[in-house]
Amino acid sequence: MGENLVIEESRTTQKQWDVEFTSHPEEVATLRRVVALRLQAWGLPELVATARLCVSELVSNVLTHVGIGTPGLLVLSVNGADLRIEVHDPDTRALPAVVLADADAEGGRGMTLVDALADRWGVQLHEDHKVTWCELATGSAGHPAVTRAEALLDLYATLRPPKCSYEPGPGRVSRMVAEESAIDVITDFLRWLQARGCDVDEALDHVQSRFEAAPSVSGR
Repeated sequence: MGENLVIEESRTTQKQWDVEFTSHPEEVATLRRVVALRLQAWGLPELVATARLCVSELVSNVLTHVGIGTPGLLVLSVNGADLRIEVHDPDTRALPAVVLADADAEGGRGMTLVDALADRWGVQLHEDHKVTWCELATGSAGHPAVTRAEALLDLYATLRPPKCSYEPGPGRVSRMVAEESAIDVITDFLRWLQARGCDVDEALDHVQSRFEAAPSVSGR
């Protein structure tokens, strides 16, 4: 179900929260509790159980493979359609991986569980630290506005040869491809307005005003 992606793409974050921690067995339980409280406050109770498991495995991965006492940072963010969970740690050598552990093994299933639970996961390397992240769909993808947009993108792909195909749905296409397709559609609409003598800047102002006035697609 999950996709191991070692890439990072631009995104618009609507909500973000972070907390520093020191990797220790007792700290895992504390982080699970605060994550549950945060998601309840954000109106995402349906994601609490899965997010708590993912946080446990990502933080435990630091504990096991980097070491007790390692300073870390847990970041939660919501960008509309997804809840993103990030765990930052200073070791750029110990990279997480899906391991097929033996049935009687006591460990080794951490990232395998994350891979099964999350829609996407990956690692972003920086000069002095790495970020292991995963994303869970918030359910807002079923919003009528999102559904209409996906239908337009699907139709758009049949009208012109795309640089790469667009297939809606989590795990079927990278966010970068979907965003590029959406930008192409918006650009063509702006050209259409310009060709008919409309003020493109004025149109963009109207779009921005309507977008900001409308309820979030996540319903929060």
